[in-house]
Amino acid sequence: MALVYQPVMQLSGILVSLLGWVLSCLTTYLPQWKNLNLELNELEIWTMGLWQACVFQEEGGMQCKDFDSFLALPPELRISRILMFFSNGSGFLGLLLSGFGLDCLKIGERQQEQKKRLLLFGGMLFWISGITAIVPVSWVAHSTVQEFWDENIPDIVPRWDFGEALFVGWLAGFCLILGGSLLNCTICSTEVHPSSVHYAVAEQQDQCQRLETETRP
Repeated sequence: MALVYQPVMQLSGILVSLLGWVLSCLTTYLPQWKNLNLELNELEIWTMGLWQACVFQEEGGMQCKDFDSFLALPPELRISRILMFFSNGSGFLGLLLSGFGLDCLKIGERQQEQKKRLLLFGGMLFWISGITAIVPVSWVAHSTVQEFWDENIPDIVPRWDFGEALFVGWLAGFCLILGGSLLNCTICSTEVHPSSVHYAVAEQQDQCQRLETETRP
């Protein structure tokens, strides 16, 4: 049963991790990390991402402006840029390593130990990628909640709210951690190779033949 389910788990882990990596890249460039609805003009919605701020108007469509300086950004957005880049890079490296370690790949078929190491390193990189994707979106969400309930800000001042990119980032981190866990589970599971089975059967047959010869008069 291990031989049947192990390639399925490996392929499932790769596909789930690939989905998480794509969502992580999408989160990095989406401008909807924060949303702002103006009560004076409900037809105008402001959004803020890691790279630009946008305004959506029903008549004029969406207009975006890139941030002028990296140092002028709030601390959570500066650190989020770095962490999301690190998440995307480690996820891509994890896809490469774990891809070469799949059992269904004929390359390096006789080097099972090295393929297991590649799967292990790939799964660990997916864990790192997932954690570094969850941390920045959670940090931005935490700062948004603090600003929203800050009593020092007058009530007439509009408050920022959660953007869609935060939920995409949480889903990306969950998929990356789940994919890495599936890959590492295939390494921990015991695998029985067909060659070892044939060897055990042949050895048992030899022992039976020896017993028959010894018991003969």
